Amino acid sequence: MIVQSRATLYFRVLLAFTLSISSLSADILTQYRNHGIQNLEKQLDQDLSEKDYWEKYLKNRDTTFGYIESYNNILTCDKSKSTLTLYRKDLNNSYSLTKEYSAFTGKIKGDKKREGDLKTPIGIYTLTKKLSKVDSFYGPLAFVTSYPNAYDMYKGKNGSGIWIHGLPIHQERDSFTKGCIAINNKNIECLARHIDISKTVLLINEEKEHKSISKDELSDVLAGVYAWRYAWLYNKTQNYLNFYDESFKRFDGMNKKDFSKYKTRVFNKSENKSIIFNNLNVIPYPGTDNLFKVTFYEIYKSNSFSFTGDKVLILKLKNSSIKIITEK
Repeated sequence: MIVQSRATLYFRVLLAFTLSISSLSADILTQYRNHGIQNLEKQLDQDLSEKDYWEKYLKNRDTTFGYIESYNNILTCDKSKSTLTLYRKDLNNSYSLTKEYSAFTGKIKGDKKREGDLKTPIGIYTLTKKLSKVDSFYGPLAFVTSYPNAYDMYKGKNGSGIWIHGLPIHQERDSFTKGCIAINNKNIECLARHIDISKTVLLINEEKEHKSISKDELSDVLAGVYAWRYAWLYNKTQNYLNFYDESFKRFDGMNKKDFSKYKTRVFNKSENKSIIFNNLNVIPYPGTDNLFKVTFYEIYKSNSFSFTGDKVLILKLKNSSIKIITEK
């Protein structure tokens, strides 16, 4: 069943290639005629791990905030300027500035590390819930963020309850928060009208200017992610493990040594697999150099196991190669 499923998928890919890239159609069809679909799909999987493919693919794309498939809205909070800014994807698939709100953030500067330190975290977060009924201290509504995220947990941070919310309706307001992001009540209601939280990502930083990533670096990361997938898909045990940094620690605390033993046992089964990535996002991590948060929806099937759900990788780019430091 797995082989048939993959064959169906890749035959569709084959048709897409032959219809859209006429210069390649003859070679692809000849390869399929001589060697069959399995040999062709392996070549296609290999091609996805080539930097040249990603450089061409990204050439005319807006990569101001990274490579983004899932999000129509990007919220950026600049703690140094006390602003919360909304960018929305336009008809050209570029992110245009839509609104900028004055914002209050944590009383203490710097990145949040523990419960009660009065700091607003620096990082990449999703909005997990909209709260329409909140204490009047938080204004008319609030958005719950995903703090602590996978990188926060890797670094041993704790705490919770980081929201974007309004200002006190009845009480006096302070000129800071205990770690949340607060904007005035008309603005929080305006924001609620403009965003779908399932398609919104929040980037919090403490720098004055957003650092754009080059397409060259982004191509390295995307090629690396698909090279990692290729090693995983075709049971290349050592190649796969080489993508993991020595400092690697999985979300459940498993270290590189134990993870390597576990994956070696799995790969030794030599099972056929199907691994598909949808809704892929690669975003430079705020406040760091050469660190990226990679998220995607994974569809995994083998003879003994199947999984569908969201996956998170935190990885660093060094000498054009990726090293995964945590995953969830």
